[in-house]
Amino acid sequence: MPPEKPHWTHLYEEVVTSGLCTGCSACVVVCPYDVLGYDDLNGRYKPFHVEADGGATGCTHGDRGCTLCTRACPRFRTWEPEVDQHLFGRERAAEEVAGISKDIVLARATDPELHEAGQDGGFVSALLVWALEHDVIDAALVSALEGDGSTWKAVPAVARSRADVLATAGSRYTYSANPMAYADAIADGAERIALVGMGCQSSAPAMMAARKAGKVARRFTLSIGLLCSKTFDDALFPELLEARYGLRREDIVKMNIKGVLQLWTRDGGYHEVPLKEAHAFTREGCKACPDFAAEHADISTGGIGAFNDWTLTLVRTERGQELFESMVAGGAVEVRPADDDPGAVALLHKLSRVSRRRWPATAVPMPGRLPAPSPA
Repeated sequence: MPPEKPHWTHLYEEVVTSGLCTGCSACVVVCPYDVLGYDDLNGRYKPFHVEADGGATGCTHGDRGCTLCTRACPRFRTWEPEVDQHLFGRERAAEEVAGISKDIVLARATDPELHEAGQDGGFVSALLVWALEHDVIDAALVSALEGDGSTWKAVPAVARSRADVLATAGSRYTYSANPMAYADAIADGAERIALVGMGCQSSAPAMMAARKAGKVARRFTLSIGLLCSKTFDDALFPELLEARYGLRREDIVKMNIKGVLQLWTRDGGYHEVPLKEAHAFTREGCKACPDFAAEHADISTGGIGAFNDWTLTLVRTERGQELFESMVAGGAVEVRPADDDPGAVALLHKLSRVSRRRWPATAVPMPGRLPAPSPA
C-alpha cells in the first residue's frame, strides 16, 4: 500500500474545522496553484478552498500528490516534536514549558526614535532596522493598521526600510495574518524575509523548513515571535470599549496589556479596562492555541513584567543568537539580566502553562504536555 500523502482534505478535517486552526495563513502562502484563499471577514480568519477546484473539502492537486499545505501548517499532526527536532536537535523536556532557549534577558532599543515608537522599549523595531540595514534580510512581514488607523483593523504589511518599521511599530490586539504579505514582498524582489508574528505564525517558517516546503521555506530566513495569550475579535471595539466605556476606536491612539487592557486616547486620556471583560471577545482561533511563548521563533519577545520600557527576550536558535549578539556589539540594544525582573520570568512560565493546557486531549499529544487540571 503506497504511503499516505496528506493534502487539503486532511488539513480541512484535522485542523481547519476541528478547532486547531489559528488562521496563521501558512497553507495559503505556500499553495502553488492559488486554490486556497483567506477569509478575514466578521472575525473568521480561516483559509478556504475555491469551489472550482474540488469544492470546500477537496483538492484536485492534492489528489495528484501536492502536499504543500499540510507541510506548512504549524498545527498539523506531529508539528511540535518535528519543529523541536529541526530547530534544536531534540524534543523539549517537560519542564521547558516556555520552549527551548539559549538565553533569557531584558532588552530595549538604544535609538531614542525606535525606543519611543516601539512597544515596551522598541526592541523588535530595533531588531528589524538592524537586520534590514546590515544585509540580513530584504524585507519583513509585519502588521499595520488599515487606512489612517482609525478603524484599528490590523492588516498584513511589508517593512522594507527604517521608515516602514517606524510606521508599523506598536502592538495591535486584533488579528493580522502577517504571512499573507509574502506575495507583496517577493513581488518587489525580496529573497530573504523575516516574519514577525505570534506563536501561531512564528512556528510556520520552521515547520516549512522541517517538512521541506520548497522555495517559500527557503525565503523565510528569520522568525521573530511575539508572546501572546490571545487576540480579540474586532467586535471588542463597538461592543465593549464604546458601548460600556464610551471609547470610540477612532479616538484610540495606543493599546497595551499589562494585567489590564490599557488605552490611550487622542485627547491625552488614559483608560484601563479589566481583561476579564474582554475575554468574551477572544478570537476563535486562539482558544486551542498552546503557544504563549512563540516557542519556535529565532527570537521571542514580549512586554511582560515590571518594566514598561524593557522587552523580555528569549534567544532560541543559533541564527537568533548570532543576530542578537551582533546588535549588542553594535550598540543597537542595551541588555540587562532577566533576573532583574523575576516576576516577568515567573509570568512567562505561568502563561505558558495556561496556554499549553488549551491543547485538546483529542489532538496529537505534544512533548512535555502538561496534564489537564483536576476537576474542582
